Amino acid sequence: MSHFQFNDHRRSVLQWAATTALGAALPSWAQSSWPSKPVTMVVPFPAGGGTDAFARPMSAQFAKLTGKQIIIDNRGGAGGTLGAGIAAKANPDGYNLFMGAVHHTIAPSMYPKLDYDLERDLIPLILVAAVPQVLVVNPKKVAANTLKEFLELVRKNPGRLNYGSAGGGTSHHLAGELFKLQTQTFITHIPYRGAGPALQDLIAGNVDMMFDGLGSSAAHIKGGRIKALMVSGAKRSPAFPDVPCSSELGLPDYTVSTWYGIWAPKGTPAEAQARAVEEIRKACQTDEAKAVWAAQGAEFPNLTGAQYEAFIKTELRKWAQVVKASGAKLD
Repeated sequence: MSHFQFNDHRRSVLQWAATTALGAALPSWAQSSWPSKPVTMVVPFPAGGGTDAFARPMSAQFAKLTGKQIIIDNRGGAGGTLGAGIAAKANPDGYNLFMGAVHHTIAPSMYPKLDYDLERDLIPLILVAAVPQVLVVNPKKVAANTLKEFLELVRKNPGRLNYGSAGGGTSHHLAGELFKLQTQTFITHIPYRGAGPALQDLIAGNVDMMFDGLGSSAAHIKGGRIKALMVSGAKRSPAFPDVPCSSELGLPDYTVSTWYGIWAPKGTPAEAQARAVEEIRKACQTDEAKAVWAAQGAEFPNLTGAQYEAFIKTELRKWAQVVKASGAKLD
C-alpha cells in the first residue's frame, strides 16, 4: 500500500468514526428527514394581506412535496414588528420559521425600541417573492382614470384625500411618503394593523387610496373593486400590461418593491436551515406556485444565504435614507 493510499484509507476511517460519533450526539430530528413534523411559520400581519398571498400557496405546495404542513401563525400589529419579535424568540429547533417582508428593513428606522434585532436575532434563509408597489384608488370615491387626473385632484384638495397602509413604518406608508415628496402633494396617512384590513377599507370606501403590493391588490383590480393608476418601477407588470409604470409617467426615481422572505430564529441548526431552503425553493418552483406568482405580477428572486443577507443590508440602508429625507413618523 502506498503512502498516499494509506493516508486516504486512514482519513476515510477517521471521517467514518467522526460522522458516526456526531450522528450519535445529534438530536433525533437531525438524524431523520426534515421535516418530521409540522412547521410553524409566523406571518406578522393579519390574514388576507400581501404576505398571506404568498405564504399560503407556498405552504400548500410545501405540504404536497414533504407530507408535512406549514402552520401559518398570523400575528399582526406594530407594522409587522410584533410578529417579528415573537418569531425572534421562538424555539430554534428547526420547526419555527418567520415570513417577513420589506417592512422589516424599514422598521429599525421608524421604531426606536424594537425588542429584536433583524440582523442579530434572525437568520435569512430565502427570498421568495418580489412585487412592484401599485397605486390603487376606490373608483367610486376618486374620480380619476390616470395619474395626471389624480394629481390634479389631489392638488386642488390638499389633505382631503387619504391613503391606507399596513401600519406606520411599513412599505405602504413609506411608499406614500416618497410619492408625496416626489410629486409635491399632501395626502393624509391612515395606518391599519396590516394590509388586509387597509385593503378591505379601501374596497368599502372608507379610505380613498393605497400604495399596495401588487400581490394583494391583483384580484381586486381584476374584479373592478379598485382601480390601478400606476405600478412602481421601470417596467410594466406582465400581469397588468395596461397599467403604466412610474418611469413612463415622469417619476423615474419612484421605485418601491414589496418583497417577502423567510428567516429562522438564531440558533436554528444548519441542517434544518439547509433543508428548509431546499424544500421552500422546490415549493416556489412548482407549476401551481408559478401560476400564483405570475397572476400577482411577482418574481421568485431565489436569493439565499450570503446573497440574501447582503440584499437585506442594502434595503436597511435605502429605507433609512427615505425615512430621513421624508421625515416620516409613526402616526
